[in-house]
Amino acid sequence: MYLLQADSSGISKLMFIGTFGMLTLAVGIIVFVIFHQRKIIRYQMQMKRFEAEKQQILLNASIRFQEEERQRIAADLHDDAGPLLATARLYLNENLVNQEKHQQLQSIISAKQIIDDAILLIRNISHSLMPPTLKNFGLESASTDLFQKISGSGVINASARFHDYKERLKVEQELLVFRIIQELVNNILKHSSAGFIHLTQNITGDNLYLRIHHDGKGITQAEFDRLNQGSQGLGLKNIASRINLLKGNIFFEIDPSQTYYKITIEIPRVNKF
Repeated sequence: MYLLQADSSGISKLMFIGTFGMLTLAVGIIVFVIFHQRKIIRYQMQMKRFEAEKQQILLNASIRFQEEERQRIAADLHDDAGPLLATARLYLNENLVNQEKHQQLQSIISAKQIIDDAILLIRNISHSLMPPTLKNFGLESASTDLFQKISGSGVINASARFHDYKERLKVEQELLVFRIIQELVNNILKHSSAGFIHLTQNITGDNLYLRIHHDGKGITQAEFDRLNQGSQGLGLKNIASRINLLKGNIFFEIDPSQTYYKITIEIPRVNKF
């Protein structure tokens, strides 16, 4: 009888210890989950802040770029077109009718030449905003023309090949993509000391891909992201802001052979613009 009571008491103690241990473990797990969830929430909030800051940087870069473009156009019109038109007005003043015929003719010819110069200047400004080849014939023709001009300099071997660009993007999208290509090519020409630069295009699924290869000095994705976070590198920020407007992606990488760099632009063809 005594043994039974002793065994029963021992079992009760073991059950109590086991129950207490399970409760402690359960509480520990709950506390761990709570702290882990809080940590995850803090991390997500921090990532959202970083993303918001990144978007703000891109927005500021885009606004700054647009403002610089406006100032440049305003300066060109004010400093160049304005004086030309003012000079033409001098030749076509109210005293023109009182001049002798040969003087009238000379004044009209001079005014016409000045007006032609002003028209050419305004046309050049217009072309800088929207290249006529891009507007009339599309991204393929404009890009091919750009690379042919670069190759024609004899300084660098440049080529562009579009494999399946049968359906054009919207004009606004093509202009954004073309400006991205121009900025990338300009950076390569200025900083890379490349011997060749090659652009290819293809379509996979719903995405348009443009790839630029060159054998000069380049950057990787990590370097691009780091430069984008800094206060310098307005050109790279302009690229990032345009990619953001296109709802696309851009990737910078070096070939495993370490012989050339590749930049990939990924643009959705579905109408999301």
